[in-house]
Amino acid sequence: MSTHSNHTTSRYEAVGLLTGFFVLSTAAAAYEIAPASVFPVVQASLGIDGSTAGLLVSIMYATAVVTSIPVGIVLDRFSVRRVVFFGAVALTVAGVWGWYAATAGAYLSLLVSRVLGGLAYVIFWNAGANAVGSAVESRHRATAVGVFTASAPVGFALGQFGSPLIEDAFGWPAVFPLYAALCVVGVTIFLLATRSHVPGVDAAAPDKKALRELFTSQAVWIVCVLCFLAYSLYLFVNTWLPSYLVDAFDISLATSGLLTALFPAIGAVARSSSGVISDRVFGGKRRPVILSSFAVTTPAIVAFVFVSQLGLVIGTVIVVGFAIQLITGLIFSYIVELVAPTVRTTAVSLLTSVGLLGAFAAPIVAGAIIDWAGYSLAFFVAGGVALVGVLLAVRAPEPGGDLRGV
Repeated sequence: MSTHSNHTTSRYEAVGLLTGFFVLSTAAAAYEIAPASVFPVVQASLGIDGSTAGLLVSIMYATAVVTSIPVGIVLDRFSVRRVVFFGAVALTVAGVWGWYAATAGAYLSLLVSRVLGGLAYVIFWNAGANAVGSAVESRHRATAVGVFTASAPVGFALGQFGSPLIEDAFGWPAVFPLYAALCVVGVTIFLLATRSHVPGVDAAAPDKKALRELFTSQAVWIVCVLCFLAYSLYLFVNTWLPSYLVDAFDISLATSGLLTALFPAIGAVARSSSGVISDRVFGGKRRPVILSSFAVTTPAIVAFVFVSQLGLVIGTVIVVGFAIQLITGLIFSYIVELVAPTVRTTAVSLLTSVGLLGAFAAPIVAGAIIDWAGYSLAFFVAGGVALVGVLLAVRAPEPGGDLRGV
């Protein structure tokens, strides 16, 4: 995709594009996490255990890992409007399908509907991360994309907060169609904003040389591994902090859930401000933000082992949540600055696939470590992961350098 098309992007188009994609991504994120906060009811209703219920969420990550790169190649070759519209239809169908399956007690059918919803999420995320950045001047790209990426924690917060209320009013199966229905609003805004064209985007197919350079670029793979590390840490904390707080501080699950909600909540602030910090504080440089974030995270995540006062734990949650999500907010604009314009969505898709592989694997690995040796070792290992991020970030390229090596 090109940075500029033959059309001039108006402020209305850029804002409409950002708003449309933000709502689409928020809807998909809320749909993704929806079952999590009503798992006890889901388990009782379907007669399944905790790990089987958890698969209703993790299947979305697995779908993203598998489909992200093919979706990116499709987005780089075909009309973004048509592909995004297809994604909106897919999420709507997945929501209604999920409601029918859940009402009928058909677990396997519900699980397959979640695969379709996962495909829709990948479309919205990959298309949005590139198109939003392409619709604005390069000096505003990181800021615009950072705001877009805040849709993920906003959607998670909506899903976690709203699902118990929906369950109480309409029954838990209603969470699937109600969150999916939000995408109708998002796709309408998107289509209205892109009536004449998708700003900054054309449908020129990438040549084989550009694709080959993308997949063999050391710079690209360094950024992808940094994303893998960041998402691993993000999901480790998000998944295991509630049970750690209950075990270590003898508080209720409801209280620990409320405290853990600070983690994605601070993410909305961190992701939205990541581009501003990079552009304003560091003069548009990306490496210092990534390096600083991992450097702060390394001691902060290990501090969970030594902190014994709940107030200090809350402060640590905020510090770690902000630092890690600065990375996940900035990195999706960072990657497109390292590749040829015609393969930008493919680059975002590769980054998504590698990052979500970390998101999928980290809670499982952490669970095994906790079962074997307890939370302290898990936090030390997480600190080691963050330290690897520090060492790798030193090698991270700045946009405009040699993309074949660092």
